[in-house]
Amino acid sequence: MATGRMDIPSPGYNQYLVHRSVYSEPTFQEETERKEPVRKTLQDRVKKNCSCTSKKAYYVAKKFFPILNWLPNYRWKEWFVSDLISGISTGLVGTLQGLAYALLAAVPVEYGLYSSFFPILTYFFLGTSKHISVGPFPVVSLMVGSIVLSIAPDEKFTMLANSTGLNKTLIDTVARDTARVVVSGTLSFLIGIIQLALGVFQIGFIIRYLADPLVGGFTTAAAFQVFVSQIKLVLNVPTKNYNGVLSIIYTIIDIFTNIAKTNIADLIAGLLTFVACVVVKEINDRYKRIFRVPIPIEIIVTIIATGISYGVNLEKKYNAGIVKTIPSGFIPPMTPDVSLFAQLGSSAFSIGIVAYAVAVSVGKVYATKHNYEVDGNQEFIAFGISNLFSGAFSCFCATTALSRTAVQESTGGKTQIAGIISAGIVLIAIVALGRLLEPLQKSVLAAIVIANLKGMFCQVFDVPRLWKENKWDSVIWVFTCIASILLGLDLGLLAGLLFGLVTIILRVQFPSCGALGNVPGTDIYKNVKEYKNLIEPEGVKIIRYTSGMFYGNIDGFKNAIKSIVGFDAVKVYNKRTKALRKIQKLIKKGQLRSTKNGIISSTGADNEGFEPDDDPEDPEQENNEGVETKEVEIRVDWNSELPVKVYVPKVSIHSIIFDFGQIHFIDVVAVRSLKVIFKEFKRIDVEPYIAAYEDGVLQKMESCLFFDETIKRDIFFLTVHDAVLHIENLRKFYDGHDPLLEKISLMQESRELLEFTAVDPTEQELDAQEGALRSLAH
Repeated sequence: MATGRMDIPSPGYNQYLVHRSVYSEPTFQEETERKEPVRKTLQDRVKKNCSCTSKKAYYVAKKFFPILNWLPNYRWKEWFVSDLISGISTGLVGTLQGLAYALLAAVPVEYGLYSSFFPILTYFFLGTSKHISVGPFPVVSLMVGSIVLSIAPDEKFTMLANSTGLNKTLIDTVARDTARVVVSGTLSFLIGIIQLALGVFQIGFIIRYLADPLVGGFTTAAAFQVFVSQIKLVLNVPTKNYNGVLSIIYTIIDIFTNIAKTNIADLIAGLLTFVACVVVKEINDRYKRIFRVPIPIEIIVTIIATGISYGVNLEKKYNAGIVKTIPSGFIPPMTPDVSLFAQLGSSAFSIGIVAYAVAVSVGKVYATKHNYEVDGNQEFIAFGISNLFSGAFSCFCATTALSRTAVQESTGGKTQIAGIISAGIVLIAIVALGRLLEPLQKSVLAAIVIANLKGMFCQVFDVPRLWKENKWDSVIWVFTCIASILLGLDLGLLAGLLFGLVTIILRVQFPSCGALGNVPGTDIYKNVKEYKNLIEPEGVKIIRYTSGMFYGNIDGFKNAIKSIVGFDAVKVYNKRTKALRKIQKLIKKGQLRSTKNGIISSTGADNEGFEPDDDPEDPEQENNEGVETKEVEIRVDWNSELPVKVYVPKVSIHSIIFDFGQIHFIDVVAVRSLKVIFKEFKRIDVEPYIAAYEDGVLQKMESCLFFDETIKRDIFFLTVHDAVLHIENLRKFYDGHDPLLEKISLMQESRELLEFTAVDPTEQELDAQEGALRSLAH
């Protein structure tokens, strides 16, 4: 058993001493009995999962309705005032953002208000984040808009109008908007179904594949797309609606082509709104410790812009683009158009995942800040039901907005009560105040959207930092951003995700592999290329491989071994065989005399010659078969000069240790290849060992028949240091015996040429295994 003692001779310096036996796998198993795994039967699992008790039912209810957890513990006296102030502030901002983001979703502005109201009602009961503000988000709104425009473009709703004897093509805006609302609502309903299904089947882990660099590149590209889509509203220039690959490029070309048609009134209003929002937001950020409630600049500029537009009558005098109509009250629920499901399926999945990723990412930031947890699977269920519910009321997809959530948290929001109060403010706007905003210019709403993109554009500065931390992450960020700009948001996200997975494959297929050295006086081993003053045990190579081992990277592992040890075991064996064949010829001719202690040359031939790896066909080989021999052991020191002109690579090691501490899985192809590698080393008297292995790896190797008569379990050691100590102990008992000497059989009495071939039965077996591995790998 291991015993330990902790000594602290001085502050800041710790040392420990451990005294125990060297543990190989068999000796460890003798002292420590392995527990037998207890496997539950299918009947036990069904009984456990399907049984119902009052306690379990209450637990499931609390898990499905998180409100049952936090509402009974709500501190009304301490928190309600803060939630009230936060809810009012967030509701005012949410009202304006709902109007603005409806333009991105290509639906009438009143549906932006609906989308800022209905999702909050269900999330209040089902959500686990206390601080996110549920509703529209510019990136998701733009993705919805691209789908809406592709299915219901203006060209589908053209009609001829006879004006003063001239036929003029007009767009039936009523029919177009009705169709777009149906598409948007159906898309939201389908997204809800997908999110709910993923939540029910506990697929919350899918968010792990949307890494921060990927999300950062995607949202930055989306911010650029939003910027371009809103610039045309600020300028109020006519452009076509493009979708798909390079649509953003075509839109930019259209904007510059028609830039001479810019509406000056809209441009001035948009620029003033943008400057005011950016400046005041910067003030809010710098002095947020002073201001308990941030200056609601969006509300201020909206009120001022609406008053100016109404007073000056900008629509009639300057042909300014205004909101025009915001109906009061609600529309009745709609039935989703099921016939569109097949057409919307892939887009619904990508939008649903992005919406979920944004909401959960933001929610986890504030959960960490305020010390509570966000349940990923429950969030899928919460947003799924929210989108199902809001889709029935013609809303577009809900998630959260970074700026709106920041307002809710910074103004003192404590719980989802703030969210439900913000929904009440939006409700007031829908029922009573909507008509007051009808004179508002669309360029003002567009400028508000652009001003809120600052945070996403600032993500560009993450690229240099990522390059320093991890170049792969930086490349993923840039690739995803460029792909999303050029291919569109849905295809760009898919391309970024696939590219990220490819980088993982490349990193797994080409992992680091290095030689280890010992820190003197310790049992610590580190890479000799990265640390100074390390000692490599004499005659021993220690190799660490930092990846799983499978059919895709086993060849790289073989090449790494050759590079580290400095020779190819197969070539060494073949060269030795070739040299032995030539030595036989000299013995047969009487030029060499063999003894039990070695080979004595009477001619003094040296080993300065060099021959290529390919062994030319030996005409005498054919006559060597079937020769009976009397075995006499002799030894050849392969690191000394040989009496024949054959170059044999020097082998300076007698043992090789493979550190498997960072190998967590291994497949059958890798096991068989590893067995071949071990036998190749054994043929040239280099003993292989494995150290610091995982139990699962050992079990896999055992099930794949890694062990046989030549490869035993006693080559497995619990640590690298155990293996080194074992090797050093073995070397003490050789008593001058050189393990680098090759044993061969010669027949001196008849002096017949012995049969030495480059491929022996063991090698044939190994080649057969390698052939099987290649067929499996391909």
